[in-house]
Amino acid sequence: MIISAQRINLVWLRQDLRLADNPALYEACNNGAVIPVYILDDSNSGEWAMGGASRWWLHHSLSALSASLGDQLLVLKGDPLTLMPRLVKALQVDDVYWNRCYEPWRINRDSQLKKQLNDNGTVVYSSNGSLLWEPWRILKDDQTPYRVFTPFYRRGCLKAEPPAQPLPAPRRLKQSVVDATSISGGAWLKGRVGPSGIDALGLLPTIPWDKTMAATWQIGEKAAWQRLQQFLDTGLEGYKEGRNFPARAKVSRLSPYLHFGEVSPRQVWHEAQLAGATGGLENDLDNFLSEIGWREFSYSLLYHNPDLPRVAIQKRFNNFPWEQNADRLRAWQQGNTGMPLVDAGMRELWQTGYMHNRVRMVVGSYLVKNLLLHWHAGEDWFWDCLVDADLPNNSASWQWIAGCGADASPYFRVFNPVLQSRKFDQAGDYLRRYVPELASLPDKHIHAPFEAPADILRSAGVRLDENYPSPVVDLKASREAALAAFKSLS
Repeated sequence: MIISAQRINLVWLRQDLRLADNPALYEACNNGAVIPVYILDDSNSGEWAMGGASRWWLHHSLSALSASLGDQLLVLKGDPLTLMPRLVKALQVDDVYWNRCYEPWRINRDSQLKKQLNDNGTVVYSSNGSLLWEPWRILKDDQTPYRVFTPFYRRGCLKAEPPAQPLPAPRRLKQSVVDATSISGGAWLKGRVGPSGIDALGLLPTIPWDKTMAATWQIGEKAAWQRLQQFLDTGLEGYKEGRNFPARAKVSRLSPYLHFGEVSPRQVWHEAQLAGATGGLENDLDNFLSEIGWREFSYSLLYHNPDLPRVAIQKRFNNFPWEQNADRLRAWQQGNTGMPLVDAGMRELWQTGYMHNRVRMVVGSYLVKNLLLHWHAGEDWFWDCLVDADLPNNSASWQWIAGCGADASPYFRVFNPVLQSRKFDQAGDYLRRYVPELASLPDKHIHAPFEAPADILRSAGVRLDENYPSPVVDLKASREAALAAFKSLS
């Protein structure tokens, strides 16, 4: 390839680690030679630098993407405000392409960078590769943002222009991608391309806590597509009801793939539409697509409320009398609260980097409304432990469960983990998987071993406060304390 005969386009990949339906990559390949680059930015992210589970996933996602690009993915670590102009100059780049990100710190950084590049004569092309609808387009009639999900989705999203059909992977991809180190001025990038560049990021843990995660997930664009098709084949039918039961394979588990952009929401939307129509699954399809709508709503909330990750939308919660109790927080984090459903969820999180959505609501409610611990503590723990840790979703969801966000669960709605367990895991299959010390208890007693007769506990080998804890708080008393604290805000 004669590099000088073509325009050189730098494609900055971020939350779009895929080839298909990647608008920035598609347009760049259609307009010249392409240098794909990923930059791990811990400089501008502040407290929202990726957590441990996300870094583990990112390592494997970049590895899969690099292989798809013939191991010509340029991988760097540092401040893009410094690195990108240096790359543009050293590699004689004509244009820069990227897909938009929507976290406040990324918007601020990208705006600065775009101005800097434009001032230096480099054109930046940005596209939407992460959302079905741009957050500034879904507004009420008075041009203010929605604060309630149902009208946002039903009146806003579904009345807007439908999501465009996904783009194919670029046809000229193999001919377009070039080795940055082969260009005059690119010698300083040797060792930063492909697997060696990914390894240099140091994303993998130094101790092997990730073994069970590795056994749980396949990572990358191909795996994302397979996961989507498997869900549509076996999980969409009965989704509306089945998604509430943590032991059933009735949730999509697409969230980490969507976060890292290994599959696009447009691909999910249109594939689901096709599967639902073909199978006559209108009700299940509508329910599933509304969950994609919740993702859009979270992004809209963050876009219009940049302080969402730390500041309650309902301002009266600024005065809530949260407690400080390191022992209770540790018991919650480690899955040792004495509430089997809470403990099962927290152990699933630690072992797999994931937690079933129904259980997420229960463990979140237990933290803020039974333990009276700040929702920030839960937000931070999830941020570090979830492979699908996503700033809009994580922030909006914790505000929802704490009762202080937009369209939030009313504060007086307290999820009772025993009742939730009996209703949605009646046979105890989920509990037995993640709390094996209770496995021999009868179904009747596994949901609340602290209420079981002594002889039942003894025959099941359960010794409270020895091999399984007693509850750290009383459910009734802690609920009443939470409601009293809430009333104090009025």
